[in-house]
Amino acid sequence: MSNEQLLTTTAEGRDREPATADPVLELDGIAKGFGSEDVIGDLSLSVRDGEILTLLGPSGCGKTTTLRLIAGLEKPDTGRVRLQDETVAGEGRFVPPEKRGVGVVFQDFALFPHLTARENIAFGLQDWNEADRDERVDDLLELVGLADHGEDYPDELSGGQQQRIALARSLAPEPEMLLLDEPFSNLDVDLRVEMREEVRRIIKETGVTAVSVTHDQEEALSISDRVAVMSDGDIEQIDTPQQVFQQPESRFVAGFLGHASFLSGDVRGDHVDTALGRVLRDDVNGLAHQYDGTAVDLLVRPDDVTASPAEGSEADGRVVYRRYLGPTVLYRVELDGGETIECMHNHSDRIDLDERVGVRVTADHDLAWFPADHREEIDEGADATAAGAD
Repeated sequence: MSNEQLLTTTAEGRDREPATADPVLELDGIAKGFGSEDVIGDLSLSVRDGEILTLLGPSGCGKTTTLRLIAGLEKPDTGRVRLQDETVAGEGRFVPPEKRGVGVVFQDFALFPHLTARENIAFGLQDWNEADRDERVDDLLELVGLADHGEDYPDELSGGQQQRIALARSLAPEPEMLLLDEPFSNLDVDLRVEMREEVRRIIKETGVTAVSVTHDQEEALSISDRVAVMSDGDIEQIDTPQQVFQQPESRFVAGFLGHASFLSGDVRGDHVDTALGRVLRDDVNGLAHQYDGTAVDLLVRPDDVTASPAEGSEADGRVVYRRYLGPTVLYRVELDGGETIECMHNHSDRIDLDERVGVRVTADHDLAWFPADHREEIDEGADATAAGAD
C-alpha cells in the first residue's frame, strides 16, 4: 500500500474527532519489570473519551504489557493508572480487572466453545434481568451484523464472525473502555482489511473509548484516531496517523512507519542542496533560518520521489532492486554519490534492473527533516520494522 493510499485510508470514517474530549484513561509515570528486565519505564499517556488509540511498535517494546496494566492483569511497579478520574492502580490501591469496567478482545477471541453466540455475548450479563439481557444481546447481534447466527456455536462461525461475537461480548456490559490485543492477527490478509473497517464502525457507533495494540502499521494507521509509537518501553511519538507518518519526531518512528529513505543535504538560504537538486526551504517542515549552513537529512517516502530512465548527465543513479506489489512497483535506486532512495511507481511503469535513471523529489507535502549527526538511528528504525513482522 502506497503512502497516499495509507493516508487516504486513515482519513476515512473520521466522523468523530475527540481532540478536545476529557480523558477516560490516564497513565502517569508507569514502570513495569519482570525479574531483572525493565519492560516499561516512566510511561505516561492519556486516552480521550470516544477515541481509538493504538499502541504500535515492534515485538518486545512493551505495548502488550501496557495493555495488561490498563486491564488490571498486571500491577505497575511504580506510577498510577486512572480510569474516569478514579485511581485503579498505584498510590497503594489496586482495583481488580472485573471491577474496572474494561472489556477485552483477545488475540484468539477466547470464545467459549460450548456456548452459542448468544450465550457468549450474554456471559457478562448474569446480573441483568432476563428481558434486559435478551434485548441487549439482540441489539448487539444486530450491531455486528450477525442477527441470524445467535444460535451458532463458535466452530460454526468464520474467523471474522468469531471476532464480531468476541467484540459484542466485550461490549455487552457497556464498559467504560475497550481493549483490543492484536485483534486482527489471526485473520486472513483480505479479511483483515474488511474487519478493520467493521470494527472501527462498531466502536464508533457505540461511542466506547478503545485502546488497541498491534505491530502492523497499516492496521494502526487505518483504525486509529491517534497512534502511540512505542520503542523499548517508552512512547516515541503520539499523534494522529497523518502526523506520525508524515512528520515523525524521531528517526525510529520514520523508519518504523513504512519505507523511509534519508536524503542528505546542506541548508543554503532559501533552499536545501541535495544529490537530487534543490529543495525549497518552504517545502521542508519547520526548517528555520537558524539552520542555514548546516547539514540535514530529508525524509522521503517512496511516493515522494519519481524515477525515470535517463542517460548521461541527466541520470542520478541506477536501479538496484525491484519488487512487484501488484498495483505498484517498489524500486530502489543507488545514487551516484552512494545514497539509496526508494521510489513507488504504478504497476504499468517499467524500469529494468541496472537501468540508469533520473530521480526527482515530487512530494506534494512538506518534508520532515533531521539533523545529520544522528544517522545511526536510521538503521534502528529499519531493524524494528523488520522485527515487527513477527
